Amino acid sequence: MSNSEIDNLIKSKIVNSLSTSLLKNIKTIKNSLGNSNDIITREFLIGKPIEVSIAIIYTDGLADNTSITDFLLESIISDFEVTSETTLQDIALRLKTYCLTVGSIKDVSDFPSLFNAILSGETILLINGLALGISTSTRSPKERAITEPATEAVIRGPRESFTETLRTNTALIRRKIKSPNLWIKSRVIGEFTQTEIAVMYINGIANEKIVNEVLHRLDQIDIDGILESGYIEQLIQDSKFNLFPTVYNSERPDVIAGELLEGKIAIIVDGTPFVLIVPALFTSFLQSAEDYYQNAIVSSFIRLIRFLGISLALVAPSLYISLTTFHHEMIPTPLLISIYAQREGVPFPAFIEALIMEIAFEILREAGLRMPRMIGSAISIVGTLIIGQAAVEAGIVSAAMVIIVALTAICSFLFPAYGLSNSIRILRFPLMVLAAMFGLFGVFVGLMLLLIHLCSLRSFGVPYMSPFAPLIPQDQKDALIIFPRGSLLTRPRLINQINNVRGRKNRS
Repeated sequence: MSNSEIDNLIKSKIVNSLSTSLLKNIKTIKNSLGNSNDIITREFLIGKPIEVSIAIIYTDGLADNTSITDFLLESIISDFEVTSETTLQDIALRLKTYCLTVGSIKDVSDFPSLFNAILSGETILLINGLALGISTSTRSPKERAITEPATEAVIRGPRESFTETLRTNTALIRRKIKSPNLWIKSRVIGEFTQTEIAVMYINGIANEKIVNEVLHRLDQIDIDGILESGYIEQLIQDSKFNLFPTVYNSERPDVIAGELLEGKIAIIVDGTPFVLIVPALFTSFLQSAEDYYQNAIVSSFIRLIRFLGISLALVAPSLYISLTTFHHEMIPTPLLISIYAQREGVPFPAFIEALIMEIAFEILREAGLRMPRMIGSAISIVGTLIIGQAAVEAGIVSAAMVIIVALTAICSFLFPAYGLSNSIRILRFPLMVLAAMFGLFGVFVGLMLLLIHLCSLRSFGVPYMSPFAPLIPQDQKDALIIFPRGSLLTRPRLINQINNVRGRKNRS
């Protein structure tokens, strides 16, 4: 290391370290934060007969004023004996031991840690003559109330969802899993946002290799800010240009608790109600929390309907195009006559007809999502009815095509996970192109390539199509169908290799 590098290192340490001068520390804090008027600084004297200068610094709006008044100021300003034999370290120790009655207290010796504490809602106490600050937990309890999930509604099941506060989210999970083996590893990511990330898993069930891989990928992230868990999802997934989601997300605490019990790892990001789960399998995106709360036969039937829905949402338009364009003989004669009678005045081939309707529906869907909630649903429903009926009457599209597009749209709403629905919506278009060019042969080739791609995917080293590829017979009890609760005694085989059996009695 050169002399200049050593000098720069020494200077950086001097700048980052707190000074023994209270006025100098306050001046550095104000200058570094641009003299922002929401940074509150209050100086006062404590001690008798010798007075000592101290100051408290906090961010208005992030810190709780009631906690500062009741648990800091009233305790500190009370009678405090200071003699000539009392050292500054003694004063700091006495403040922490007897005066500060807040929940959490820790020492701060450098400005980066001090700024992070202040901008997180904590209050810093500085003593003149001591190059050390005391960080006290006074974060404001203001947060959104725990409400019913907006994206994962169920008929039977808990009615609570995560909020934007990290500690509230971890508490919701701990309330369901009361085990000392539920561990949390914390990370802070984002140069400017300093977003707190919590990695949660059950020690003894989760695979340590996968846990270490998750922590390693999080440590490799170098970015200026994290505003939502979607940032983390894109930065840690195995393939950066993959259409299918390989990281699962949910806003339901019961879903996350169930995934943790299977040996998976949860990633909780402060500021968002969506918690990430890895590894994520293809079957996870077609399973609903309600599947495990009702009769196994009913749940199995509904799950099979979902798998049928994903098939129709993917191939229904392309099958219609290929059959009406190339394979007339595969359509029953009465139905074929009816279809061509409807298409008699349509000026476009089946592919263009389907493309127009699919694009129109996607536009209406996006408009319904972005419009204000009070009129969004009305616009989408009225727009779909009016445009569909008007297009048929005008002879632009056939009634059969409207039925196919409507069926496809309804099937795309069957997905419990919205991320997979987006993938199927996009893949529908290349399959339509293959159907228009090569008929059923093109559709089957496209499906084969898609299946090969899915089998090649990994989510943190775990095959994406497990337990279908590779085939794991014992995991088929919770795949296409679901067995009764008493039969689900093992965890997914490829995710967990340590503790595969649920319950101590079954394990013995």
